[in-house]
Amino acid sequence: MKVIQHLWFEKDMERALRLYTSLIPGSTIESLTTLPAETPSGPAGRVKIARFRLGDQRYQGIEAGPLDPFNHSFSIMIECETQAEIDRLWAALGKEGETEHCGWLKDRWGLCWQIVPRRLGELVNDPDPATARRVTEAMLQMVKLDLAEIEAAARG
Repeated sequence: MKVIQHLWFEKDMERALRLYTSLIPGSTIESLTTLPAETPSGPAGRVKIARFRLGDQRYQGIEAGPLDPFNHSFSIMIECETQAEIDRLWAALGKEGETEHCGWLKDRWGLCWQIVPRRLGELVNDPDPATARRVTEAMLQMVKLDLAEIEAAARG
């Protein structure tokens, strides 16, 4: 049994996938097909199907015109080791998109992303409730997450 996330793009899926796979190590577009026959999703030659990986996660994408827009009920979280990784992903995915609080952004296709330092997860689950509270309060004040400020909050 395989679990594969499925994303429906209104348009420009190939451009989106090329960006995503260029940003995340270990990513690839495995296949990209334009369906030659009419389908319930659209006319012949207008529906595209892709299989791709982002890191160790499998996805399938379809480009078949408007349906339901992406929203916050599905997001892709990327845990980063360094501030440089956070900054690079934030700049690339946020270009022509919308930034939001707490490390969230919507890219130009409307897909929601969470760009977070791996260390944040450790600190908000710290056995010391005061540390976890300080880190959480600091994170809630941020738009793009700042690893140095998060570490400073943890230290008090």
